[in-house]
Amino acid sequence: MNPTLPRLRAICFALAFTFTIALSSAAHAQTTWQASVGAQSDDKGHQALAFLPNEIWIHAGDSITWKFDADEIHTVTFLKADQERPPFFVGCPGFSSNPATFDGSTCVTTPPLVKGQSFTVNFPVAGNFKLTCLVHPNMTGSIHVFALSRRLPHSQDFYNQRAEDERKDLLLDPIDADAGSDNQPNRNHVHGVAAGIGEVSATAGGSETLSVMRFLQPNFEIHAGQTVEWTNLDPVTPHTITFGTEPPPPFDPPSPDVTVDPDGARHAVISSPSDSTHSGFIIAAPQERTGLQQSPLGVTRFRVTFPHAGTFPYICAIHDELGMKGTVTVLP
Repeated sequence: MNPTLPRLRAICFALAFTFTIALSSAAHAQTTWQASVGAQSDDKGHQALAFLPNEIWIHAGDSITWKFDADEIHTVTFLKADQERPPFFVGCPGFSSNPATFDGSTCVTTPPLVKGQSFTVNFPVAGNFKLTCLVHPNMTGSIHVFALSRRLPHSQDFYNQRAEDERKDLLLDPIDADAGSDNQPNRNHVHGVAAGIGEVSATAGGSETLSVMRFLQPNFEIHAGQTVEWTNLDPVTPHTITFGTEPPPPFDPPSPDVTVDPDGARHAVISSPSDSTHSGFIIAAPQERTGLQQSPLGVTRFRVTFPHAGTFPYICAIHDELGMKGTVTVLP
């Protein structure tokens, strides 16, 4: 037997094995998984602030394409470990090209995107990565990237069904069904209005929120001299109560005419439908975290006193395009 034959066979086998692995890797690199960002009711009032699904297992070299399904803005963001969370309008700083690549060493983020847009991220290395939306702090997910030698636990069909289940669980939650009980005049002649309501839930992969982007019982009548109190019942989503001319973004500071009551609520007096006033962000305090300084109380209430009769339309300056509007009719 020619002594070189075994050696040649070994070389050929090694080349064939390497070629097979290369082909397998190339095939995996072409796998693009599908997911969605956000969901909404037909009237846009109920917004699911969620990645659907919010936990996915893929192979190194695979990509995920997120389709945006809501008129509320969201981002798809992967930060570096221990990176400070930036504002959504600042980005990494800046925004990533589409498609992008994330390996944990550099930040990847979209600008704020809405329904009909999409974004693809490729994951070249194995690891476990946190997915977040820079607009909504309680909107997170997990991406588990396996080496090619490991078997994936789920198929695209599984993720499609999981996304649909999570979507239904969020959008069909009747959290606003009984909120009208808070919208009645009290003995101090203050008419109460819920300025949004929300609920945070979680899966093992991350957290998600249902936010009702509506003033509950938004149109009502009061008499001259009475006061209306708007209360934000959403744990994480800010709203504003804005009359007259809408201020420019970011809508955070209140207008100069707004004062602060002894209990911390903001208060304004509007004498004419031509007046403009703006509450600034009305929002609960952020969630506490051990090891960080305690957060101050949030500003969750805004009061307006109406000395004279008239019709006073108002909006949430952040979510008016979703239909968050109302009218106060002041009778003599």
